[in-house]
Amino acid sequence: MLAEIITIGDEILIGQIVDTNSAWMAVRLNEIGIEVKQITTVADRAADILMALNLASGRADVILVTGGLGPTKDDVTKHTLATYFGQGLRRDPEVLRHVEAIFKRRGREVLDVNKQQADVLEKAEVLFNSLGTAPGMWISHQNRHYVVMPGVPFEMKHLMEERVLPRLTFFKGRTPLDHHTLLTAGLGESFLAERIRDIEIHLPSQIHLAYLPKPGVVRLRLTGIGPNHEVLEQKLKYYAQQLEEACGPYFMAHGDVSLAEVILAEFKKRGLKLAAAESCTGGYLANLLTAIPGSSEVFQGSAVTYSNLSKTALLGVDPGVLETYDAVSEEVVIEMSKGAAQVFAADYAIAVSGVAGPGSDVTGLPAGHIWMAISGPDKTHTRLFQLGKDRRVNIQTAAAFALFELIALIREKAK
Repeated sequence: MLAEIITIGDEILIGQIVDTNSAWMAVRLNEIGIEVKQITTVADRAADILMALNLASGRADVILVTGGLGPTKDDVTKHTLATYFGQGLRRDPEVLRHVEAIFKRRGREVLDVNKQQADVLEKAEVLFNSLGTAPGMWISHQNRHYVVMPGVPFEMKHLMEERVLPRLTFFKGRTPLDHHTLLTAGLGESFLAERIRDIEIHLPSQIHLAYLPKPGVVRLRLTGIGPNHEVLEQKLKYYAQQLEEACGPYFMAHGDVSLAEVILAEFKKRGLKLAAAESCTGGYLANLLTAIPGSSEVFQGSAVTYSNLSKTALLGVDPGVLETYDAVSEEVVIEMSKGAAQVFAADYAIAVSGVAGPGSDVTGLPAGHIWMAISGPDKTHTRLFQLGKDRRVNIQTAAAFALFELIALIREKAK
């Protein structure tokens, strides 16, 4: 069974927002054995939407459409669908009551344009949206199934989880799929590929390996296709174990987890506390850690010391060291990490200071020149990273490399 996703919105095409809906839907469809044939983004123009629907109907069994269901004039999806299916619109009484109740709770008048949110295709099955005013619709037409949903991510996800995915699981023709993900860090994609080359070459035809790189990390995803789920699961575990051994110290964890989750789990298991002192990463490390539920059991805090004055005032960095070696130096990150460990009463503290980019700093150090230090109970570990010129990527990579170095340090100490 094949699916196609059509996202509608000028804001996506001009880069004003990123289309995260398609990626999320593709993952969830894949999990239930429905392959996504194509993802298409079109403008809020009837002609473009009609063309996308025509093309999708020739490629896929299920067409999922998001966006353009709002109450304003630029939201043309419903009227375009009415043209495509040769149907009129009807006002659904249950949806209308829901819309009116929402506005009543907010103490606002219900305008006619708001009532139009309750208009659905005459022959469509309404997918009730309890989280918003725009309902979804399910239309079966010429042996194809069209699922229309709002573009607001949390509303779309709600409808998919509650109304769409449970129904699709009963459809015949789905391909049994299974996945196993491994998280690696500290090694680039090409070097990682060389390290696991022999395993990849000898994978059986029903198992595929995909590389999913992000700054500082590479996820390896094994995907298996086969009629027997238990046999497939065992094969995936076997090859996942081989990959783990081949990756060696660069293997972080099994499953679709983050480096922050791995480090928090390691620290929690050992009853350790963690802190951070950040300059060029500007709090990004702290954000990664505190985004994880339960991080307060491990993470004590972070000091974003962007200036030399703050490094001295908050972390106790010696002004003489700053004057002699400058802020981006091994000597300064050592003092930053030791200061953070003391200030936050942590067993380990990470410090990062560098030139995020895109240009050089006032001393002439190039973009991507970043020092990191980790202070622990026994010693302080340092590392110099030479990255690129992209500021955003440098911040993300430096944070990922710092967490990787910390994980490696903790695991080495545990041996």
